Amino acid sequence: MPLAHNLNKVTKNLSKSTGTIHIKGRKFKQLNRATLRDKKITAKKLKSLEQKENELAVIFFLQKLIKDDEDFSKFETFTLKQMKGFVELFIQRYDDELDQLRADRRPGRPQTNRQQILEEAVKHDRHVYETGMKIPNLTDKETVDRIRAWNGTTGGTTVMKFVHVYKDMESMPSKEVKMDE
Repeated sequence: MPLAHNLNKVTKNLSKSTGTIHIKGRKFKQLNRATLRDKKITAKKLKSLEQKENELAVIFFLQKLIKDDEDFSKFETFTLKQMKGFVELFIQRYDDELDQLRADRRPGRPQTNRQQILEEAVKHDRHVYETGMKIPNLTDKETVDRIRAWNGTTGGTTVMKFVHVYKDMESMPSKEVKMDE
C-alpha cells in the first residue's frame, strides 16, 4: 500500500511528468485523493483552533476578573457558587451590545449580521454551560495563582487544573479534567 503524501508532494511529482492528466487516469486519482486529504486535515485544524480559542476566551475572562477586579483580587480560592457566577457573567458579556443593537433596529427590519452572530454566540455559550463548560478549577489555590500569572499562551494552560461546571451542579466533582480532553 503506498504511503499517503501531502498535496504539495503529489503536485510536485505530477508536475515532473510530461503531458496532460487524463480524468480516469491514475495520476488524476492520486491528485484527487491528496486534495481531499488536505481539505479534511485543514478542516480539522480549523475546528481544533476554534475550540481552543473558545476555551482560552473563558480563561482570559476569568483572569481579568480575578486579577483586576478589586472584589475578587483578595481571594485565594473561590467556591462553586462563585465559579458558576463567573460563568454566568461570561455568558452575559454581550448583553449590553445586543440590547443596543435591538434598540437601534427599526421595527420590521431584519437583524444585522453582528446581532445574529452575537445571539448565536450567547445561545452556544448557554448550551455549553447547561451541558458542562470546562473552566479552570478555582477551588484550587495553585490554579488561581497560575491564572493570575498566566501570560496568555496555550502552553501556560497545561499546568492548570480544569473542571466541568454545569448549570444544575450542586457540588464539585472529585475528578479534574486536563486541557486537551
